[in-house]
Amino acid sequence: MNIAHIREQFPALHQKVHGKPLVYLDNGATSQKPKMVLDVLQEMEGKINGNIHRAVHYLSAQCTERYEKARTVVKDFLNADSEDEIIFTSGTTASLNLLAFSFGQTYVRPGDRIIVTEAEHHSNIVPWQMMCQRTGALLEIWEVDDTGALDPKKLEQILDKSEEVPKLLAITHISNVLGLVNPLAEIIQIAHYYNVPVAVDGAQGIVHKKVDVRSLDADFYAFSGHKLYGPTGTGVLYGKVKYLEEMAPWQGGGDMIETVSLRKGTTYAQPPLKFEAGTANFIGIAGLGAAIEFINGLNIKLIEDHENEITQKAIEALGQIDGCKILGIPGTYYGKTYEKIPVFSMTIEGAHPSDIATLLDRMGIAVRSGMLCAEPLLERFGITSVLRASFALYNTLEELDFFVESLKKVLKILR
Repeated sequence: MNIAHIREQFPALHQKVHGKPLVYLDNGATSQKPKMVLDVLQEMEGKINGNIHRAVHYLSAQCTERYEKARTVVKDFLNADSEDEIIFTSGTTASLNLLAFSFGQTYVRPGDRIIVTEAEHHSNIVPWQMMCQRTGALLEIWEVDDTGALDPKKLEQILDKSEEVPKLLAITHISNVLGLVNPLAEIIQIAHYYNVPVAVDGAQGIVHKKVDVRSLDADFYAFSGHKLYGPTGTGVLYGKVKYLEEMAPWQGGGDMIETVSLRKGTTYAQPPLKFEAGTANFIGIAGLGAAIEFINGLNIKLIEDHENEITQKAIEALGQIDGCKILGIPGTYYGKTYEKIPVFSMTIEGAHPSDIATLLDRMGIAVRSGMLCAEPLLERFGITSVLRASFALYNTLEELDFFVESLKKVLKILR
């Protein structure tokens, strides 16, 4: 894979910060955008700009065409059955909030149980907590072990302990802290054996793994555009039609209606429009479609090989730093293979993560520090903050080496 050629397509990578060449290692938070996406955004912002689904004039028709083309691109990317299963949102958080409200409104009653794992991002915890408060349901936790892995046997115990099965399992595909790839197909199979639908937070998963929702048999899958080399303010909620047709809408307004009467009430449009009230971010969604087309033009197998090489070398190099502990180590747990994407959350004795991140920034290296919106998971390991370096397809082995050597220099200053 020609990394140099790929990097040429990302203008943001060729800038300097604090007078130093940028080494961008905060991709787990947001990725940079290729020219292909930037060109679409610029063209539509400055020229082809007309509200979708509402008018017959040329600009509206052009924007509607691009918006719906993006829906088809996403459908094919996920191998979904139909465009009707693809709902556009503003990101993973919005997708999960939509799901928690609409699913809860339709299916959940007092005393029902919802399962979430201990490894979830706040966006896949808080909406379910709020839903439980509204409905009187109970939130049950599937805990990780000391390595961060999830034991499928524990899930079976949770599902098997009462006659009333939980209404839903909410689980991350890949933890934004641990970087461990959950054996999702096996987990979904277990849940479905007990007739429990599964909602997947795919914010990290969609970036690093080929996702086939039909093969996984996922009931819902949510992800963001801005982590997938697309625009901010864009996201997707995939849902099986059998649920989307029954679920109540979560917002009212234009586009999500069939008829409106002050006296007779309102009838709703069919999915996906039922869940897309108001003026959509149609320019951003067209950019998301372009981002996926950019990815489709690459060799996915070579990208995975490249990321695997970074992961292996990073674990080895960081493991040689005295006092450095990486959260989430790949391996075989409970008879399942837990791979790791190139996301490295770590603690280092004698240095606070925010201090390390600040000094690395002065060297031109962008990393993340803090709780990573996963406070319960960090609490499980008895820590309050981590340093995270997260790599993307455009990062190089040379950047990894520079990060490790710079980290060593920073630690000499701080310790």
